[in-house]
Amino acid sequence: MDIDLPVSIKPLDVEINGPGQYRHAETVQDLVGMLMGGRWPKGGANYHTALWRSMEAIEWYVDGETARIAFVEAAHEVGLHVLPDDMAEMKKAS
Repeated sequence: MDIDLPVSIKPLDVEINGPGQYRHAETVQDLVGMLMGGRWPKGGANYHTALWRSMEAIEWYVDGETARIAFVEAAHEVGLHVLPDDMAEMKKAS
């Protein structure tokens, strides 16, 4: 049987669907869905790193935290907010 088991991560929410509209992720597979879902902003060199780290976690059962870190870096590079990671920064701005 060739079934990919979910690779868990520390949950996050990404403001990918527009201002104030967040999408939730609890697995590396959720991250890949956001990266490949057609709504990811164009540009950003870290996109490919995030996708590669995610595929490593899924295919080779590498720790999902590595994929999560790469995803957050890619999101920040294209101006997306990530919660809870950006909470302190957002509180300072308000």
